[in-house]
Amino acid sequence: MRRILVGLGLALATLAACQQMGPAAGPAPAPFGQRNAIIFVGDGLRYASVNPQDGPALYALKTEGVDFANSHSLFPTITTVNASAIATGHYIGDTGDFGNALLNEKGQIVQLEDDSVLRAMNASYGGNYLNERSLLAAARAKGFQTAVIGKTGPAAIQDVTQVGGGGPGIIVDEATGRMRDGQPAGVTLPPDIQQAIAAAGIPPSPPGRTSGKASIGQVDWLARVATEAVIPQFKKNNRPFVMLFWSPDPDITQHGQSDGRGTLQPGINGPSSKEAIHNASNALQRIRDALKAQGLDQTTDIFVTADHGFSTVTRDGAMSSSLALPYTKPQGVQMPTGFAAIDMAKALNLPLWKADGTPWPMSGPQPTSANGLIGADPKTPQMVIVANGGAELIYLPDPATRKEMAGKVVAHLAQQDYTGAIFVDEGKYGKLPGALGLADVRLVGSAKTVRPDIFISYRTHLDGCETELCSILVTDSGYEVGQGTHGSLGRGETRNFMAAIGPDFKEKFVNTAPISNADIAPTLAHILGIDLGGVGKLKGRVITEALKGGSDVKPTSETKKATPAANGFATILNLQKVGDAEYFDAAGSEGRAVGVKP
Repeated sequence: MRRILVGLGLALATLAACQQMGPAAGPAPAPFGQRNAIIFVGDGLRYASVNPQDGPALYALKTEGVDFANSHSLFPTITTVNASAIATGHYIGDTGDFGNALLNEKGQIVQLEDDSVLRAMNASYGGNYLNERSLLAAARAKGFQTAVIGKTGPAAIQDVTQVGGGGPGIIVDEATGRMRDGQPAGVTLPPDIQQAIAAAGIPPSPPGRTSGKASIGQVDWLARVATEAVIPQFKKNNRPFVMLFWSPDPDITQHGQSDGRGTLQPGINGPSSKEAIHNASNALQRIRDALKAQGLDQTTDIFVTADHGFSTVTRDGAMSSSLALPYTKPQGVQMPTGFAAIDMAKALNLPLWKADGTPWPMSGPQPTSANGLIGADPKTPQMVIVANGGAELIYLPDPATRKEMAGKVVAHLAQQDYTGAIFVDEGKYGKLPGALGLADVRLVGSAKTVRPDIFISYRTHLDGCETELCSILVTDSGYEVGQGTHGSLGRGETRNFMAAIGPDFKEKFVNTAPISNADIAPTLAHILGIDLGGVGKLKGRVITEALKGGSDVKPTSETKKATPAANGFATILNLQKVGDAEYFDAAGSEGRAVGVKP
């Protein structure tokens, strides 16, 4: 009995001490009734694809609230790249998330759309590979409840310091409830959310993606978690919240659809893609309905965005040396997967290896990956090529040869008919004919991760109509002609869907000033009274003109052009500015990118 009383006394003393610690024991809870915020991401949702038939809830929100008619994704127009900007409000030179696939500090090519890879990246960079504070982390420190629900990879990036589990952040994604090698594949959820999911009769893990058509079951599961478990629990806890919902559709469907496989029509404008847009729109409507049912609609701002636009895949090229290789190719495909690596190795007269260090096959079935190593020894390559769909990242890891290699690579790329634009690290290599600098598209900043030396944006053009909906993109990947992808600096991919509604946003307002994914976190932080802080200086802006009482801004336009290469190839970049914020419309040599104006 004495032991029990002593133990109880120690426990009470510890409790009292913790209570005396005040703020150090954790943030004071913010009173309910303040503003809540929801970011809804429709992955791969194009601005012009939203209409009353295919996306009624999306269309209604932009009509009732703010329609951001001059929207922008950041380059590369890739998922995790823009996820990092949405999360932190910083451009990519600060976040260091240069692609879905990139080279890590160990010289390995890694794919970031995986929770375990994100955990490993954090471990390599002091617990936060982005090196910037996310909106959700800042909100939680202020006393807000937070949750991220959606697609594996970009969802966890929104609250990346919580991806290891054990913290208060809620991360629900496609890996939730699943096991891998005897360990949880996803992030362990707080007990109250686990209980809320079970009490709502929601299965503990989501269905898998549906190949070639809308992933209705998976998005339904994610929406149920948001509307039947998380939002009601937040209301029950009586504290304000910030939540992000990342819908895998229409991206997943647009990538894999087969409405016109092997041809450019209808491309990503067929019935499968339209069903996927409707799928995402339904999820948004269910979230709005849940807010209203809980009495939260009048205190919650909703910001809708897409990480990037989309283009229909082509694999055509008349100059590539890869065309002469006897590969077995799918219908409609001209250049094989890995054409850039094949051409580069031949131009440099160096051996080519697959990413695993085995010899690159030069006949038979074409490679399944476009990633490649170039050099005499794959263990110490002179060049690493990392494919990201419509963009390619080139690393030159050998200090002894990199300067000479950079000049040769840029000169080679300027001669290829599949090249749209070239960007090079001018801090290392100076200005090279045909190329602009990485800093011109804000890819040089305070990032901790390994920065690529050269970026390629592949050629885009229009086919079938005169709007960006008909953008066609040369793609170095395993996607077939007629399917969809993204990554380039063509306007078909930089123009994403963006809209907002809520008590702090204007009503029935079309904002013609440029905005981007880097502006979302600063704007919501401003509304919520949160200090984001920040290490780097490449920041987005508060979109004051869209807020009630806000005045119009005065954008300016600018065009940058590289010194032409010997054949006349010269990267042109069209951009807009509002204050210090920059918005990249399109980039490419003349006639090589949708939206480029000489």
